[in-house]
Amino acid sequence: MTNNATIEDVKEYWNRRPCNVRHSKREVGSQEYFDEVEARKYFVEPHIPGFAEFSRWNGKKVLEVGCGIGTDAINFARNGAIYSGIELSEASLAIAKSRFEVFEQDGNLQQLNAEALTQGFPESNFDLVYSFGVIHHTPNPRGVIEQIRKVIKPDGELRIMLYAKRSWKAAMIEAGLDQPEAQSGCPIAFTYDERDVQELLSGCFEATEIRQDHIFPYQIEQYVNYEYVRQPWFETMPPELFRALEQSLGWHLLITAKPI
Repeated sequence: MTNNATIEDVKEYWNRRPCNVRHSKREVGSQEYFDEVEARKYFVEPHIPGFAEFSRWNGKKVLEVGCGIGTDAINFARNGAIYSGIELSEASLAIAKSRFEVFEQDGNLQQLNAEALTQGFPESNFDLVYSFGVIHHTPNPRGVIEQIRKVIKPDGELRIMLYAKRSWKAAMIEAGLDQPEAQSGCPIAFTYDERDVQELLSGCFEATEIRQDHIFPYQIEQYVNYEYVRQPWFETMPPELFRALEQSLGWHLLITAKPI
């Protein structure tokens, strides 16, 4: 990471390799490709559907800040949400739009910087603003939060995932044994603890829940070949102990908040 990275640096990085784009060997854009991408994503990160609660937003207006290639996006739409999604990366957005076409779902997908939401949407418009693993990659996270506050309804809900400062993954990165993303050279990846989250949200939102989850347990060499072999120290760990570790040292801070 660099301290002077720009939004253009971030865009170029994700255009080079959209997140999760290699989750299937099938032809990119085919139904089989999208099915495999979704299955792999939720196998490795099974906490996501429970956090998003896709079915809860049937008939509600949902904005996703950073839709990527559209895995969560398509599930909001399938479950009846009035879905809008923004994405900085044109490469990611093109795949997401293709996904909506393949599955014949309606959605408003726009190429837009999250720091400028009011350029694309009216104020007080959304019941849910959802962002999973995105806001910590922008140069001005506080600016994004301020923009979200403008477009969310006064009684709406914010659900975001930010990287956790006190986590197994952060410790591995600090030791030089890991990196924030699958591809190297991520220009920005901020991390947060609970105090940081409160500061980020201050004056805009009040957090109603902050919890940790998700440790990636697999050996990378096998994982890239679609084989799920756990690291030896996780392989011998009882499931209940691994789960407890995820809840105390998980990489993902799952934050639910309400506007103030």
